[in-house]
Amino acid sequence: MSNYDLTGHDQPGRRHDLDWLRVAVFALLIFYHVGMLYVADWGYHYKSPHQSSWLQSVMILVNQWRLPLLFLISGIAIRFFLSRTTVARFIGLRTLRLWVPLLFGIWVVVPPQLYIEMLSKGDLPAISYGDFYQAFLDLSHPYFVNYPSGIFPHVDVNHLWYIRELWFFSMYLLLLSGICHALKLMPWLCAPFRRWSIWPLFAALVLLMSLLQWLMFPDDAEGTRKALGFSFLCWGFLLGWEPRFWQQVSRHRHHFLLLAVVAYAGLISYYHRHYLAGHEAPNGVWFLLERLLVFANRWAWIFAILGLAHHHCNRNHPWLRYLNQAVYPYYILHQTLIIVAAYALRDFGPVSQPLLVIGLTFGGCALAYEIIRRSAVLRLLFGLKIGQAPKP
Repeated sequence: MSNYDLTGHDQPGRRHDLDWLRVAVFALLIFYHVGMLYVADWGYHYKSPHQSSWLQSVMILVNQWRLPLLFLISGIAIRFFLSRTTVARFIGLRTLRLWVPLLFGIWVVVPPQLYIEMLSKGDLPAISYGDFYQAFLDLSHPYFVNYPSGIFPHVDVNHLWYIRELWFFSMYLLLLSGICHALKLMPWLCAPFRRWSIWPLFAALVLLMSLLQWLMFPDDAEGTRKALGFSFLCWGFLLGWEPRFWQQVSRHRHHFLLLAVVAYAGLISYYHRHYLAGHEAPNGVWFLLERLLVFANRWAWIFAILGLAHHHCNRNHPWLRYLNQAVYPYYILHQTLIIVAAYALRDFGPVSQPLLVIGLTFGGCALAYEIIRRSAVLRLLFGLKIGQAPKP
């Protein structure tokens, strides 16, 4: 099989708006993880002494749609990739570019986060990072008795969980799409994005996702996160290159933006009046009504962002290829740089500290990428193609 065209439609050209959107979403992720240092009452590997409750509303504005949007873009990318390669090559490249960076990340990039976390919590004596890393490699070392297992005892993926889940989700999606292709179901699954008007489609997606979470998603937070991510990956795969969908979402971009603002206002009001007031979590039909509000907010923001990007950003730029390749190394490195910088600057003030953390994180990522892109070995370890580096 030379390609994986599932619907028989013409394959579109390069979608520059999705490239720009991918860059923007990962840049936003850096600001979001900096915010995690300062938002009160939310757990993180290290917390600044300068914390604020008002940041919760700002973080909720973003966290309802940033990961679903990221997985949706990943689903679109998988659809494009499969249309241009064989299944065997897809599996091979996916495994190489996800598992090599993941294994490198958990043994080299992530450990400084645990070092800072343990120092800040008083769970580690005042030892050097070299001594800590020697203990870290001992999977039965008593230093880590209070730290639960991840992939291995006290060794976990931290922020790199997206890479791990993306590989598994890609394999699940490949299997499901193959079955649907064999049963000739793909045209039917893509039909709503190809034929429906945008508002019935929006309503159907809100209702369907609400019902899925109410009736089928796991109850635990980790299980819900995985189910949510895989669902949006599948939606991205289905809407990948349906021209009618993109035309409509672009035309109604301002309507969805207005709806998103209204839905967010309702959601944040509910959050403050219900959850922060200490009321019990809803169940039964009340839980379904809550999910309808959540997914109306989530899909409205996603549709608005997709529409705005498609209308304004579907054009190439000399910097785009450079930035698009820089995303992966920035993602792998950013959280470690954030936590190390914040701990080193822990005695700085509530204004200077976050500004310096942001500057050092972006600066450190930029410097690291300039080194990574010039080395074949480092390009492999950070999931980049081994070839000519993109010119800035």
